[in-house]
Amino acid sequence: MVRANGRRLLVAGLVLLFTFPFLAMLSTAFKLPGDIFHAPPRLLPAEWTWDNFAAAFEQIPIWRYLGNTLLISAANVAGTLLACPLVAYALSKLEWRGRSALLAVVLATMMLPPQVTMIPVYLLWNGLNAGDTYWPLIAPAFFGTPFLIFMIRQFLMSVPNDLIAAARLDGANELRIYWSIVLPLARPALVTAAVFQFVWTWTDFLNPLIYLNDSEKYTLSIGLYAFFAEHDIAWGPLMAACVMFTIPALLIFIAGQRYFVGGISTGALK
Repeated sequence: MVRANGRRLLVAGLVLLFTFPFLAMLSTAFKLPGDIFHAPPRLLPAEWTWDNFAAAFEQIPIWRYLGNTLLISAANVAGTLLACPLVAYALSKLEWRGRSALLAVVLATMMLPPQVTMIPVYLLWNGLNAGDTYWPLIAPAFFGTPFLIFMIRQFLMSVPNDLIAAARLDGANELRIYWSIVLPLARPALVTAAVFQFVWTWTDFLNPLIYLNDSEKYTLSIGLYAFFAEHDIAWGPLMAACVMFTIPALLIFIAGQRYFVGGISTGALK
């Protein structure tokens, strides 16, 4: 009993530690300017106000940035759900020469940090005259993400081979098996991949910073950075804008949490 209570206290302490920055941001978004730098600091506002949110909408073109970010994120999720399950199915349920070698290549690409390929990839897109467009931010998702391919592949390994063999005996082709049998069974892995890809794209700062120059095309992450880099930092509106930036990713994670946990645990067991 004592050990169990100690574990609960440890988990509660870790949860509080990791959620404290979000709580501080949320609290600051509702504080008056004079209350933000109060000494000693107070977690909760002395007087709650919505003025910071109104000021954020007045000072920052949030709706434009939000639309741009949503467009890029939705396109990346669509590309991920189109490409990654197809590759994962080929690497898990189809027998063909070179399958193990290709899987090794996929795993090897996961070991390369993005800083290694950043300059060659930038030169590639620049040579295609795709600078200051959304193509460098969207197109890579349609070629698959190694981590998500591997995760879905591990999940598909749990799908019984006898089920697929029975479908083949009934005359179903591979596309029919993939669409009618494999994808419905892989729903937890697919939702997990979609959540991962959405959060990664929604919070991405480096890639939009590299490829986008026109402020009309900015995403939320670099839009907020560029605006407050050019003007005096008003911490209340900035925190209010950050709250609005965080909420969509948080809601997506909460909505897919049930499938998310199932997809991760099944992949880990395999």
